Amino acid sequence: MRTLVYSLILLFLCLEVSSQDLEAFDLTQEWTNSIVSKLPNDYPKLKERKKVLIFSLFTGFDHWTVPHTEAVIKGIAEKSENFDITTSKDVAMFNKENIQQFDAIVLNNNCSERDFRNLFYDVFKKELNADAAWSKAEQYETNLLQYIRQGNGLVVLHGGITMLNKSKKFSELVGGSFDYHPKQQLIQVKLADKDHPILRAFDGEGFAHVDEPYFFDNAYFEYDFKPLLYMEAEKIEGKNKEVSKNISYLAWIKKFGKGRVFYSAPSHNPQSYENPSILSFLLNGLLYATGDLECDDSPIKS
Repeated sequence: MRTLVYSLILLFLCLEVSSQDLEAFDLTQEWTNSIVSKLPNDYPKLKERKKVLIFSLFTGFDHWTVPHTEAVIKGIAEKSENFDITTSKDVAMFNKENIQQFDAIVLNNNCSERDFRNLFYDVFKKELNADAAWSKAEQYETNLLQYIRQGNGLVVLHGGITMLNKSKKFSELVGGSFDYHPKQQLIQVKLADKDHPILRAFDGEGFAHVDEPYFFDNAYFEYDFKPLLYMEAEKIEGKNKEVSKNISYLAWIKKFGKGRVFYSAPSHNPQSYENPSILSFLLNGLLYATGDLECDDSPIKS
């Protein structure tokens, strides 16, 4: 019921403005505290605290929600008293030595430049020649792939999926690549499995929020993931290509080797975090990634 009430309030607010783009606002500690305070206090404590890196570097499109998302994930992780959080914008965190410090990594809207769609290359090309930059970028991607495959976790939020968007291996790791998105609009988000533990905070109901409706390609169409959230493509305005399937997934989980991946396209706007169910959803996704929430992650194709 609370999710329905929240959605109706958001719908009313959206109808009051001429544009669906929500107004940006500066991050403050007061705002962060107000968001985190909405998270319930009944989460079980883990036997062992997990170390999590929130990585927030971007070289391409600047999502204004980057600092807000970092603050929210850091806040809800710390409130649950299950995690030790490190925040960074330094790609050196992905070298072989540093990456092994963590049980999971959160990729926070790490949009890369359009030319190559490779954030590592974007950084290394500033100090190395092209061949050396690509070689180092490929090594850092390999480090990440091996890190997840050996049993660690990855959380990818919204534009974080574009970090290495032209890489087939990264697409297989995450579960897809970003294709495009129409204009921001009110999206009716639905639950793919109402009884799934990661979705339990929604009480069996979907929700509505203003967001960029993401569409995906490459490994996405292998459906090698367990879907969590979806939208109906026929209800999305401004699509620039025909969609073969009406159900378009927005969030999922998947195994990768011994590791676990959680992807969530919501949200482009920090206003979405005012919905406490979304906060619980993100926390549950993090718990899945660290291996502390057992649930069905069998892929569609199985």
